[in-house]
Amino acid sequence: MVNNTQLIPVTNSFSLYMAEINRFPLLKPEEERQLAFRYRDYGDLEAAHKLVVSNLRFVVKIASEYSGYQMKKMDLIQEGNLGLMTAVKKFNPERGYRLISYAVWWIRAYIQDYIMRTWSLVKIGTTQLQKRLFYKLSRIKGLLDGNEVDREAMRALMDGQEEDEKVRALFERLSQRDLSLYRTIRDSDNTYMDMLVADDNQEEALIELDEQQVRQEKIRKALSRLTSRERQVVEGRFFSGTEKTLQEVGDSLGITRERVRQLENNAKKKLKKYLEVELDDVSLAA
Repeated sequence: MVNNTQLIPVTNSFSLYMAEINRFPLLKPEEERQLAFRYRDYGDLEAAHKLVVSNLRFVVKIASEYSGYQMKKMDLIQEGNLGLMTAVKKFNPERGYRLISYAVWWIRAYIQDYIMRTWSLVKIGTTQLQKRLFYKLSRIKGLLDGNEVDREAMRALMDGQEEDEKVRALFERLSQRDLSLYRTIRDSDNTYMDMLVADDNQEEALIELDEQQVRQEKIRKALSRLTSRERQVVEGRFFSGTEKTLQEVGDSLGITRERVRQLENNAKKKLKKYLEVELDDVSLAA
């Protein structure tokens, strides 16, 4: 519909962006009406472009209303611009009202949706109550500063709906921002990750890991005591990922099945003798 690169701010300088959009004059009601008909009836993209750029300053004004959410101003403006373009696409000039009167709802919807999506990694605003609370956080906070909820003020704020401690609980949840576990705590070198309690017994896990490494080292040394052919047989039979048959190992080594069996038995006796001394819990059947 419209060249987005001319509408969505790409500079980090807010003042430069404002200077750019202020170059576009505001439209008179009749001029706006004619442009709207040209776009609706004939798909005139130049008319649509003029409708959009002449209202960009209003997007900035609306986006500034959401400065309390600590989002980047240019990101909010960008989302508002997308809402404005959607409004131009759907605008019906026959109804008699100005474009911005209709577009303000689309602009707010896009900005609010962006805030809701980027506020937290955890999805919020899944119910109508949560959405109302989210966009009234600052006013709700004033009612929750004390130990007791101002119930009359809260009912008025919540459009007359009876809400009590559920409001407090929802506010506490929605008003919290995401926090990196690797962020340091005050002036110390400790991070929030360091303060997490492990679900399992780390000491036992470390001991088990250490014992496993010791076993692997002993087995490696035991295998080094075998002859080259014995080691080939043992590795082929038990350390190849899938246990192979005597015949399969014999075929790969070019020896008979019986010879493989003999080499395997000899290897087991050597391994058993060595490992029974080194490891109490290891036994091999000859």
